[in-house]
Amino acid sequence: MDVEFNKDQQLFADTLQRYLAQHYSFEHRRGILRSPEGWSRQIWTGLADLGLLGLEIPEEDGGMGGRPVEILMTMTAFGRSLLVEPFLASAILATRLVRDLGSLEQRRALLPALASGERIVVPAHGEAGARYDLNSVATSATLVDGAYRLSGKKAVVLHAPAADHLLVSARTGGVPNDSADVSLFLVDPRAPGVSLIAYPTLDGARAADVTLRDVRVSVDDRLGPEGGAGPALASAWNVGVAALCAEAVGALEATLAATVDYAKTRKQFGVPIGTFQALQHRMADMLIHVEQARSMSYLAAIRARAPDPDVCASSVSAAKVVVGRACRRVAQEAVQIHGGMGMTDELAISHYFRRLTAIELSLGDTDHHLERFVVTSRRRMGSGEETRSPPAPASIRRHPDL
Repeated sequence: MDVEFNKDQQLFADTLQRYLAQHYSFEHRRGILRSPEGWSRQIWTGLADLGLLGLEIPEEDGGMGGRPVEILMTMTAFGRSLLVEPFLASAILATRLVRDLGSLEQRRALLPALASGERIVVPAHGEAGARYDLNSVATSATLVDGAYRLSGKKAVVLHAPAADHLLVSARTGGVPNDSADVSLFLVDPRAPGVSLIAYPTLDGARAADVTLRDVRVSVDDRLGPEGGAGPALASAWNVGVAALCAEAVGALEATLAATVDYAKTRKQFGVPIGTFQALQHRMADMLIHVEQARSMSYLAAIRARAPDPDVCASSVSAAKVVVGRACRRVAQEAVQIHGGMGMTDELAISHYFRRLTAIELSLGDTDHHLERFVVTSRRRMGSGEETRSPPAPASIRRHPDL
């Protein structure tokens, strides 16, 4: 694929990279991870000043109204820098849900605050045993005396300890695994009946298991029509997976570069280990995986907003499969080439290893997306639709979806 960015897009990427190089060095990030909060409010404000927190927000709501290419470039840069702030959870997933489901009053109250960094909102959707199935929702919401009562448990809610509000999915009818009758509610994590058990994740980010015990939520805090949150959740998750693929590419590039540099300087038997043909072949394989992942991240960025849900799902899942396999292969090879020191906290490669491992498992692991790709492809074949991907665009800059 011949990828070409225009001058404005390249200026956007250069500005972001300079900011991260100046304010988000590896040692600075390690200090953030050791802090009680595990993320930096100062960095979050800086991202807001750059307009990044409003990329998914229309201009009339106080955002940048950015197109997918800006999201792709942003997440790739964040992947190189191993950003631990809640950008994916708040600025992409939650922001899209508020934008797509929120009433005019809710949009006016939340979107400008999200764009400015004044508020952090994260989705609380996944549950134990759901195995990445978006329709597997057992948390219940019952309308009693003009207000909803929420009860249930949410597992591994990323950045929940930092959130001002949680977007909690709950079933207002039907049965578990039913695609209908799922609603979304804005919940204060400090409200009576809400409890969080916080912990660090594999890659150093913060998450929490959230328990809701008869939590009272106003009808005005429901986003969208009752039972109608399913399509918006699916759409937001597809865009989130595409963004995660772009982040992986940035981390993969940095991992490969660090490994090649190490092989040029580490000596064994009096010569750099990079001169050994066996290691050259392994690093060449790493490069192939990185390039394949980059191409598939472009495909995901283009197709993640496709109007046909099956086209969107199959393309995004195909990208996540290729990217997930690259994450595992490149991360493991990098540690092997670095030797035992590759797993020490003082070396950046161990942090990339943990982040790439977490990305492979996030928003659906490789096996889940492989199965989803098969299911959606069969459904498209059953409808008589041609499932072969069309030729790649000559330029990502000229593609109408970017």
